[in-house]
Amino acid sequence: MKTRPPGPVTFPDVVRFSVVLAVSLTAQHALLDSVRASGAHPEAMLLLPAAAGYVAGPERGAVAGFFTGLVADLLLPTTFGLTALVGCLIGFVVGVATSGLVRTSWSIAVLSGTAATVIGLCAYAILGAVLGQPSMLTSDLAPALVVATPSAVVLAVPALALVRWAIPPPAPAASVPSAGPGW
Repeated sequence: MKTRPPGPVTFPDVVRFSVVLAVSLTAQHALLDSVRASGAHPEAMLLLPAAAGYVAGPERGAVAGFFTGLVADLLLPTTFGLTALVGCLIGFVVGVATSGLVRTSWSIAVLSGTAATVIGLCAYAILGAVLGQPSMLTSDLAPALVVATPSAVVLAVPALALVRWAIPPPAPAASVPSAGPGW
């Protein structure tokens, strides 16, 4: 796969991410939602913000997470905006947590995506309980974690590949000349 040079997000980048988002949402609701164990199913929509944070940094990860969650919220019976908030937080936290890592191994990317899925499900349940759905913390969380964790390990690599295609990495920060004598 050809890598693009880092830089600002352009209109073609937005179109590519929209295609990735549409494909992921279709796969989630057409395929993954029907794979159930104890009422829980794999969660691909939490992997996109994690992959965006890993690939493109905290700011772009948060924006990608917000829009991923907003689109996912259109098809969920929960409080509108809850998935957008969790996705935004996941994208930002993964971007910050992995910004200093050397990215030569796929295992780090898979581990960060899996951890972000677990943390995202817990945050989703906690925020859902705060917003008036207490069953999210009691009966729904344990099966969701049992099913979503191993599926996140499997789905992390394709999610990362799709996000790498869709979102360019941020441009390196320009160095600012110092006002001193330059020693």
